[in-house]
Amino acid sequence: MNADVVVIGAGIVGAACARALARTGLSVVVVDRGAPASATSARGEGNLLVSDKAPGPELDLAMLAADHWPHLAASLADELGPGFPDIEYDRKGGVVVATTEEGAEPLRAFANGQAAAGVEVAHLTPGEARSLEPHLNPAITAAVHYPQDAQLQPVVATEALLASARRAGVRVLAHQEVVGLVRDGERITGVRTASETIGTSAVVVAAGPWSGEVAAVLGADLPVRPRRGMVLVTARMAQRVFHKVYDGDYFGATQSADADLQTSSVVESTPGGTVLIGSSRQQIGFDDRLRVNVLAEVAGRALRLFPFLAGTPVIRAYGGFRPYVPDHLPVVGEDPRHPGLWYATGHEGAGIGLAGVTGDLLCAQLTGADPAIDPAPFQPSRPSLAAHLTGGAA
Repeated sequence: MNADVVVIGAGIVGAACARALARTGLSVVVVDRGAPASATSARGEGNLLVSDKAPGPELDLAMLAADHWPHLAASLADELGPGFPDIEYDRKGGVVVATTEEGAEPLRAFANGQAAAGVEVAHLTPGEARSLEPHLNPAITAAVHYPQDAQLQPVVATEALLASARRAGVRVLAHQEVVGLVRDGERITGVRTASETIGTSAVVVAAGPWSGEVAAVLGADLPVRPRRGMVLVTARMAQRVFHKVYDGDYFGATQSADADLQTSSVVESTPGGTVLIGSSRQQIGFDDRLRVNVLAEVAGRALRLFPFLAGTPVIRAYGGFRPYVPDHLPVVGEDPRHPGLWYATGHEGAGIGLAGVTGDLLCAQLTGADPAIDPAPFQPSRPSLAAHLTGGAA
């Protein structure tokens, strides 16, 4: 088997990359050691956020994604037809609140910085916030509304991207673990799986939190590590949460480099009637054991936002691993030390939201087209990432 490009990873980022590449006419094979859409893409809340990103390259990418997703959702629906499940794209907006007097002014200042960068923000009094979310804790001290925040069903969205990619000629090989590269000198000529060799000159590592391990198998060094998160799911109820609602501590947790447990309150409803309650972040390798203390801390924080949840049954909990990078920016581009080896990974908790524009950005670089955004801040050669590579700068 031969292909112009082999994409390693059949999650939402790998699916978006494969679709973008195939739609330019390239032949593409996607390889995953498990089932498609079954790992990190199946373990998140489906967030498409601008509200949790500070001014800078990641916010620029998220703003592009906020404009991109409505068109992508409509395109997938048109292409796949009414028989394919709805990806449940919903631009419901986000409400970020402060729960203490000390947290009110930092929240307002953060939002003002985002507004200067082009984010749509609306400062709310506690009363105005309760008009949007009537069941919010009346003791909140400040709030900001972000109309651009959205949500979708991440597994269905991943499957939709893969279905579209297949229509463009992509082959998806599930349960095929990559075990190495084939080279002719420095030039990549193929990918070896446990059962076959696929001839190719370009390989894209889009394996989420396993990208560091995959890169090592391919003879490269990529500082992507797993960061564990857990989510509670309530029983179905009449809708009482109408936006994505979270406390102002969430941004600090996303940007923390601390390996210890970080929690913040994130609450949102789903079209099925359940409420998702997060979030936690913890660097504990790929240890997937259920930790009751983490769930208790997540639940306790949620009650500070919505006290009514105290009497709500929790029907299940699940966890997953985010692809953490030390400088908190995705890695999208070619490894300068290994020509032909490309990355699309390191989005941590933003991979669902940034998947579509990541696929387009990767595709533009690989094919020599003009990218919609400057790729330099996301390339593997950036100084802030090179400092974390074995042996220092590349």
